Formats: sequence, structure tokens, C-alpha cells
Amino acid sequence: MTAIRPGGADDLDAVAAIQQASPGAAGWMVADYLEQEFLVALQGNRIVGFLVTRTLVAGEREILNLAVAPDFRRKGVARALLDRALEAFCGEVFLEVRESNGVAKKFYKSLGFKELSKRKGYYDNPPETAIVMKFHSC
Repeated sequence: MTAIRPGGADDLDAVAAIQQASPGAAGWMVADYLEQEFLVALQGNRIVGFLVTRTLVAGEREILNLAVAPDFRRKGVARALLDRALEAFCGEVFLEVRESNGVAKKFYKSLGFKELSKRKGYYDNPPETAIVMKFHSC
């Protein structure tokens, strides 16, 4: 069973390793996650995924990054993280996803996210268009 808890400074090395193993994830500085709404998923004592969100204004939240360790993908970890982050939230949730990341787009669409717009040249390394997606919670 996947346990979800708030992330902390002691989790950053494991989170950095997951982020590095996830080419579709945003390449943020992991120390910056401590200033956001930061959750980690655990299997036993191992961190197997993380989610970083922020509240923009009342009723609006943005998903900044979501990644799961390669050997724990497609096992409900990402869904558990999102469920926990959104369980007490009512409003609009936004995110950007690489246009080429079909797996992530399919996952978000399965949760009810809709494509809203595109941002050309949004990503670096490699340069790529972002698909902006939106979900209404509650």
C-alpha cells in the first residue's frame, strides 16, 4: 500500500533521483519544493513518487511536478498523490505537460483534465510545446 505524507528536506535526494529518472518531469531545483505544497509517496521506507503543487489564488491550484520511480509506475502511485492533494480542494487545477508526453496526457485525461491551450517553446532541453490542461475539482 502506498503511504502519502508531506515532503521534507530529508526527502530531497530521493526526489532528485526520481526526477532525474523521469525525462517527462519538470527539471526544477528540488530544494525549491520545500517552499511549495510538497507530497511524497512511500512503499515501506522508500520514496517512490512525489507531487508538488501551489495555490495561485483562492480556488486555483497548479501542479508543478509529478513523478514516480520507474519501477513503481502504473501501480496507482501518481493517482494516490493527486487524490491526496485534491481531497479537500474545490476549484480549478492547472498543469502543463510536454506535447510529446502521451502517457502523461492520457493519464491526466483519465482523471478528467481537459486540454485548454498550448504554449510554444515552453520547455527547454529539448525545446518543446507545452499543453496546458485544466480540471475542475468538486
